[in-house]
Amino acid sequence: MTKENFVYELNNTLYINLTNRCTNSCNFCIRNNHNSVGGKELWLTREPSFEDVIAQLPENVRAYKEAVFCGFGEPTCRLEVLTKVGKHLKTLGMAVRLNTNGQGNLFHGRDITGDLAVAVDIVNVSLNASNAKEYQRICQSEYGDNSFNAMLDFAKLCKEKGLEVIMSVIDIIGKKEIAACQKLCEEKNLNLRVRTYE
Repeated sequence: MTKENFVYELNNTLYINLTNRCTNSCNFCIRNNHNSVGGKELWLTREPSFEDVIAQLPENVRAYKEAVFCGFGEPTCRLEVLTKVGKHLKTLGMAVRLNTNGQGNLFHGRDITGDLAVAVDIVNVSLNASNAKEYQRICQSEYGDNSFNAMLDFAKLCKEKGLEVIMSVIDIIGKKEIAACQKLCEEKNLNLRVRTYE
């Protein structure tokens, strides 16, 4: 039986893989063509409990510079476990980051940013487009055209809760679209990071 990788390591960073569920079906998603990242199989046959995740934390967990909620799905779909694990990691003195598509409020039907504020320090929101039409074309959210503005509102609410918010785009969207995303982030007073597509 293959070991479920609820916790995995890449580049001296610890990653937490909570789910394979996602509200997007992005054209560029790595899981469209791969089963693993860095040699770690990330498809899950079941979703982990808090205890499952804690059991896989390495003994030298404090040696890692950061813990990141990021796997083959949208971490906020597992909000209860996410917040519980995040709080635990913070008691160990770790910096905790959430990589998200920013649709958690849509998924749960309420504002979840207050829950996140006590469990994570940094929220990395995948922007990847400068407008709702382009976002839906490449990210194919199950929430349709509502998803883009909801994602921006989510980022704003996270920032209001005192979280560090980073919006990110991948470089394959092109220079013109990256420039438009930069302009949008400046208007929203949000930081933008351009990621290299691997």
